[in-house]
Amino acid sequence: MTQLAKTAADEFKAQFRGVVLFPGDTGYAERRQIWNAMIDRRPALIARCTSPEDVVQAVEFARKHNLLVSIRGGGHNIAGNAICDNGLMIDLSLMRRCQVDPKGRRATVEPGCTLADFDLAAQGHGLATPLGINSTTGVAGLTLGGGFGWLSRKYGMTIDNLLSADVVTADGRQVHASETENDDLFWGLRGGGGNFGIVTRFEFQLHPVGPGVLSGLIVFPFDQAKSVITQFARFTETMPDALNVWLITRKAPPLPFLAEDVHGQGIVALAVCYAGDPTEGAKLIQPLRGFGTAHGEHIGVQPYTAWQQAFDPLLTPGARNYWKSHNFARLSDGAIDAIIEYATTLPSPQCEIFVGSIGGQTARVAPEATAYSSRDANYVMNVHGRWESAAEDDRCIAWAREFFAKSQPFASSGAYINFLTEDETERIAFAYGTTYNRLVALKKKYDPTNFFRMNQNIKPA
Repeated sequence: MTQLAKTAADEFKAQFRGVVLFPGDTGYAERRQIWNAMIDRRPALIARCTSPEDVVQAVEFARKHNLLVSIRGGGHNIAGNAICDNGLMIDLSLMRRCQVDPKGRRATVEPGCTLADFDLAAQGHGLATPLGINSTTGVAGLTLGGGFGWLSRKYGMTIDNLLSADVVTADGRQVHASETENDDLFWGLRGGGGNFGIVTRFEFQLHPVGPGVLSGLIVFPFDQAKSVITQFARFTETMPDALNVWLITRKAPPLPFLAEDVHGQGIVALAVCYAGDPTEGAKLIQPLRGFGTAHGEHIGVQPYTAWQQAFDPLLTPGARNYWKSHNFARLSDGAIDAIIEYATTLPSPQCEIFVGSIGGQTARVAPEATAYSSRDANYVMNVHGRWESAAEDDRCIAWAREFFAKSQPFASSGAYINFLTEDETERIAFAYGTTYNRLVALKKKYDPTNFFRMNQNIKPA
C-alpha cells in the first residue's frame, strides 16, 4: 500500500467498530488461513465485522479507495475466494448469531455461522434445514451456491428453504430480499454465489428432524466395486425421498468397526441417512447389505448433529485440495467404469471419489425458479484430490483432471458452483445453463462495476 493508502487505512481502523488487522498484527496470520492450504494470499488489511453497519463501512472504504475485496464467511470454499492479495478481506466470522423460532419453524442466521452452529441451534428444538455434510463449512457460502446434503431429497436444496435475506449491495445500501421484496435479487442469491452483495442475515424454513436419525456406513472391499456401484445406481433411482444413500470410494481410514488389515486398503462405502421413523428406515436399507460381502458396517440411530460431523475427520483444514465435479442425471455403465478405473489409481491416501444422491424434492423445482438451474441432477460427483505437500501437486491434480475428462461424456448439464476450483472460470456459464443470461443482466443492475469479483464471477453485461 502507498503511504497515502496506509494513512487512509489507519483512519479507517480508528473509525471502524469491528476489528481491523494489518500484516504483522496479532491474529492476521490466522485469519488469512483458509480451509484449502493450496491458497496462500495476503490481503492488505482484514476488516472483521460485527454488524451489518460494519459491513457497509468496509464496503464504502473499499469502494472509495478502489480496493479489491474478498468476503470470508466460513473460509471453506475450494476455490479460496475468501481471501485476496493486496486488497481488503471482509471477514464475517464474528457474526455468528443464530436465532430459532420453533413455533414458526424459522431460523435467522448470520453469515459467520458454520453448519455446526446452525445445526446445534435448530436441533435444540428438533428442527433442521438441508445443509452440507461437513460441519465446519460456512452457512453463507454453502447457501449462496445452492447447498445440498442428507436432507435434500426430502426437503430440497438449501436455497429452496431460504425465505429471505438482508444484503449489503456494492453501493453500500442495505436491502431486504424475498419473494415479495427485491424478488429479482432474491432469485439471484439462490445459487448465484457472492456476485450480488454481502448477505448479513439469512432466514430459513425449518423442518422436524431427529434428534436421532438412522445413519451410518456399510463398507465393501474394492474388488466388489462393479457390483456395489451398479446396484447403488439402480437402487437410488427408486428409493423414497426420506432415504439418502451416498457412495464413496477411497483407501479405508482407520474406522474402529473395520479389521486392522482393512485400514489403508481400497474400499467402496455406502453412507446412509434416513430422515424418518428409524424402524421403517431399517427395512428400507436392508437390500444395501446384499450388494456384496461387506468388510463391516456401523449403522444405528445417532443424533443428527453427530451424523453431520461424521466426515469432519476426513475434511480437516490444512491439507492441499483440488476438486473436479460433474452432475449426472443417471449413473450409466460408462460412468461407473470410469469411477472404478480411476479409483484404482488414487494418487494419495486421502484422495477419494464421492457420489452424492440428490433428486427427490430438489428435482421438483423448475430450473428457472432459482439461479441454481441443475434440477435434472440426481447425482453430484466430486473428484476429491487431497494431499499434504506441494511436491504432490502435479501428480494429484493430473489424476483429478484426467478422471474428469474420462467421465465427462456421461455427465448431464450444469455443474455445482460450490465445487468449482479457481481455474474453472470457463465453466461458469455452463454451470448455470439456462439462467446464465438472466444472471448477467442482474449483475449489471446490482453490481455494474463488478465490485464483487472474488467469486465464481458473473461479469456484468
